[in-house]
Amino acid sequence: MSKLQGFEFWRHTLQGAHYVVAPMVDQSELAWRLLSRRHGAQLCYTPMLHAQVFVRDANYRKENLYCDVCPEDRPLIVQFCANDPEVFVKAALLAQDYCDAIDLNLGCPQMIAKRGHYGAFLQEEWDLLQRMILLAHEKLSVPVTCKIRVFPEIDKTVKYAQLLEKAGCQVRQETVLPELLTVHGRTKEQKGPLSGIASWEHIKAVRKAVNIPVFANGNIQYLHDVEKCIQETGVHGVMSAEGNLHNPALFEGRNPLVWEMAEEYLEIVQQYPCPLSYVRAHLFKLWHHTLQIHQQLREELAKVKTLEGIADVSRELKLRCQEEMASQKEGEKPKGGLPFFHWICQPYVRPGPKEVSKENGNTDRSTRGKRALEEEEDGSSDFLSKNKQKKKLRNPNKNFDPSLKPKYAKCDQCGNPKGNKCVFNLCRGCCKKRAFKETADCPGHGLLFKTKSEKSLAWKGGPPSLQEPQSRDPGMKEPGGFPEVVGSVG
Repeated sequence: MSKLQGFEFWRHTLQGAHYVVAPMVDQSELAWRLLSRRHGAQLCYTPMLHAQVFVRDANYRKENLYCDVCPEDRPLIVQFCANDPEVFVKAALLAQDYCDAIDLNLGCPQMIAKRGHYGAFLQEEWDLLQRMILLAHEKLSVPVTCKIRVFPEIDKTVKYAQLLEKAGCQVRQETVLPELLTVHGRTKEQKGPLSGIASWEHIKAVRKAVNIPVFANGNIQYLHDVEKCIQETGVHGVMSAEGNLHNPALFEGRNPLVWEMAEEYLEIVQQYPCPLSYVRAHLFKLWHHTLQIHQQLREELAKVKTLEGIADVSRELKLRCQEEMASQKEGEKPKGGLPFFHWICQPYVRPGPKEVSKENGNTDRSTRGKRALEEEEDGSSDFLSKNKQKKKLRNPNKNFDPSLKPKYAKCDQCGNPKGNKCVFNLCRGCCKKRAFKETADCPGHGLLFKTKSEKSLAWKGGPPSLQEPQSRDPGMKEPGGFPEVVGSVG
């Protein structure tokens, strides 16, 4: 049986899904997908998986997909990041029996994607993307989909989407690829505190220009946002990431009590275990607004090392919220500008880079963003970034005061710290190059090009040995432990 394409694929395989949970690294694992499906999600994606690691590492395949087989978890799309057609297809072939489609990630804007050259950082390499999608379509038994980010220009975004759609037309005139396109209405520069508002105009333009199903991603906080997005853009489905993390019942149109969702999620984790870091991250999202008030419990949640410990912190948060509810006065309104009281699942609006932190009326750090970027001169842990606070917990004597850090002399050539005993006042890399070029020694870096050269010449000028070997391995060292090739870099 030939695989379904385009709208047939969306209608039959994906069952006409409108409500979609996004692929989220370390956050859209099986337990969370099952929770989301119980509360209205019709289609889920796996977390983004690295194609090259998936191909070479059997444990990675087992931990991220093979052990996560569950009849309730369908329809399911597996997402890969990749920048090589052959590697992408090899990974997809290993995954296709466990899902309904394979998605190519062209939307990740993070620095790790830039370093690895994948995600949104491939959006200018149209020829490569065509080859990746075409090869996958030819080799796989399941459809291929893509998730993209937009360009600042609507026209360029439309051309980009059309190019992906028709990736295989030069080979098969009847073929339209990929089978489905998800458009995140933000550019690759819009991330973190610079996220801003996603452009539905870009998404609408893409929907009108292509002849395949389109999902929209961005600006989804409530169910009425989903309905509005479908109405304004004409898309076939709407994908949610952060909105879903803060309220897994978003697609039901409900805002439940936080502990209801937390308790149900922890029950699912007991049946379908996942790394503790995933669980902790989900609890941080669910209890986000409450943890701004109960800072001590936030620290306990960060430190706890067991699933039972995480459940205990969640129960304590529940008790404190119930006490607050019992003492609540009639007509009292939520604090901090929240639409609901902090113990109710609701969106988290990411502050901009220069916005004043007003969560729960806290304006003490008006000059700081979501995370502290610099420390106060006293090195107080109250003003350290989260990573540095963790380091201080592991080593209480560690000091982050810049004025107390040792000062290093710089290499005369590259600016890296130089060796304290280097005869050339260079770092080891620059010293090695210079010592080799000049056949010189640097005892400070343990580089002895001159000494080795002199010993080699002295040995060659000495009396021949009584017995010359008939053959010699070129890589073998001569008597005395010195290499045969004079001046080799050691």
